[in-house]
Amino acid sequence: MNITIIAVGKIKEKYLRDGIQEYAKRLSRFCGLQMIEAEDEQAAVSLSPAQEEQVKKKEADRILKKLKEGSFVVALDVKGVKLDSEAFAARLQGYFVSGISHITFIIGGSLGLHDSVTGNASLRLSVSDMTFPHQLARLILLEQIYRAFKINNGETYHK
Repeated sequence: MNITIIAVGKIKEKYLRDGIQEYAKRLSRFCGLQMIEAEDEQAAVSLSPAQEEQVKKKEADRILKKLKEGSFVVALDVKGVKLDSEAFAARLQGYFVSGISHITFIIGGSLGLHDSVTGNASLRLSVSDMTFPHQLARLILLEQIYRAFKINNGETYHK
């Protein structure tokens, strides 16, 4: 089982880097994990809808260049399906049992993902109805992937 996370931008805060490293270490016993950063597009604070679309398109082009052919793609999207931890674990297990050996999760930048990414994803997944900084979304996603492996292995992390 191999998991790749492609995320826009660099993690700037040390506490987030530390948390991400901790969950990456924990996940190493369950799967191969690769984290890839795509450069974020510098944008002014207030943009027109057309300018926002242009920024998302440039970031999408960078993301799509990093995708490995044949990977099952999950785009994190506020409009995506919402799953609780058990349902997420079951979904991951189902993918692996059905022969999918590589899953790529994509996290967009502060403006989200362009339709060229979400429209071609096999699954659009929302991690919450709440809004989180896209950098924190990486940590949340890693924790939930770790939780899913613990659930699927009948281990006691999940309560």
